[in-house]
Amino acid sequence: MAMVGLFWIGEDSVYVGAEPEGAASGVRLSEDGVEVLGAGRGRFWTWDEVVRIETRDVPVRSEMRRLASMAFDAALVAVTGYGDLPPAFSVEVATAEETVQVDVHAAVAGGIYLPSEYELSVTLLQRLADGGTDIGDLLAWGRDHAAEGTPQREEREALLRKWAGA
Repeated sequence: MAMVGLFWIGEDSVYVGAEPEGAASGVRLSEDGVEVLGAGRGRFWTWDEVVRIETRDVPVRSEMRRLASMAFDAALVAVTGYGDLPPAFSVEVATAEETVQVDVHAAVAGGIYLPSEYELSVTLLQRLADGGTDIGDLLAWGRDHAAEGTPQREEREALLRKWAGA
């Protein structure tokens, strides 16, 4: 799997945020549609039903502030021995009939996204919801490259620009 912007991309699905484990909540995007995962949450909509996918409370900081936060967190874990789960943010999936909000964990190392990747990811989510972009493009990249791991920042941003048509 590989992280590109807000997306955790594998060979057969794309997650907004980290891939959930166990009963943790999550949002999976596939060729068939959008699925909300987690204990008591199992919901699915086809792409034709989805009118909007938005995020809220995503931890975003400049590169310098992100590095400082990561260094502080690493020092805190080294001193106390306690580590926290990555920060969570909300994903809202809307159809004509309903809106469902679910919390997901950040997939990026350190749990903090860079502003450029965040903005491109938000644009991509809008394009996926309105049919302007096909999730198949992300899945095809995942089949060919996800096993290599997360690409460098410049490549991630280039992929997001390409997929979002930005």
